[in-house]
Amino acid sequence: MSGMAGCNAHEARAPVVVGAALNAAPHAEDDPLTRPMELKRAQRWLAPLPPEKIFGGSYLVGFAGLSVALIDTGAGLVLIDGALPQAAPAILDNVRSLGFDPKDIKFILSTEPHYDHSGGLAALARDTGATVIASARGADGLRAGALLEDDPQFAYGGVWPRVTQIRVVEDGEVIQLGHTAITAHATPGHTMGSMSWSWRACEVQVCKAIVFASSLNPASADGYRYTAPSSEPILRGFTASHSLMDGLPCDILISAHPDNAGEGRYNDRPGACRTYVARSRGLLANRLEAERNGTAK
Repeated sequence: MSGMAGCNAHEARAPVVVGAALNAAPHAEDDPLTRPMELKRAQRWLAPLPPEKIFGGSYLVGFAGLSVALIDTGAGLVLIDGALPQAAPAILDNVRSLGFDPKDIKFILSTEPHYDHSGGLAALARDTGATVIASARGADGLRAGALLEDDPQFAYGGVWPRVTQIRVVEDGEVIQLGHTAITAHATPGHTMGSMSWSWRACEVQVCKAIVFASSLNPASADGYRYTAPSSEPILRGFTASHSLMDGLPCDILISAHPDNAGEGRYNDRPGACRTYVARSRGLLANRLEAERNGTAK
């Protein structure tokens, strides 16, 4: 959960398992894969926005508070992130409104195993037949439909629909589809399984580097301490992610929560990714200082 503060615990319920793509009958009115969760935040996170072309064959099909991207590769579509479970139908409606068939979605890329970004993946995978792609640690969280024990927000608990049809990719691996090559970038810190994605979008002879960045803010449940010895891998993860993001070609930045990247739905100003890193470094430094002086929650 990637907002400035941690998310409240949500209703506990049994995880729902999704295997290979299903040729499902019409879904029941109470669809377990789209059952609403995080209602207090959902109104703000899922405030509707029209689909928007970013550049070339890259679009936004998400919401005011949660980014979801769509890439037309010429040989199929790629979706990035799935928002909350109840968001899946609206995401697919946005895809249709752009003139695309959701059944042409071949891959769904996951940024992090938190319900506000992966809660909708199970329904989206079921309804499109797409394969979900994630890091190894991210896949662990998606299969569990729950926060992993080393997640700074683990104490919030709760579950969301599980995904089992997952392709695991490594840091630096390239997913090639049609004329588009999408590179996976491990960006641990917010979670140890976080993954960011980059690709080039072109119009005529002009190409731009687009980065869909996972959250990099140090959000945690009350009582978690980044200064604890057990958190050393998390801090090393932040350092590695900052270095990586500082050096990425980045003409256009999309962040998992749009407001983390600045005003608007994406940031196309020079140095967008470096600004994103500077924000993360500042938040982390402030958090560590608060823990050292005893003012952290």
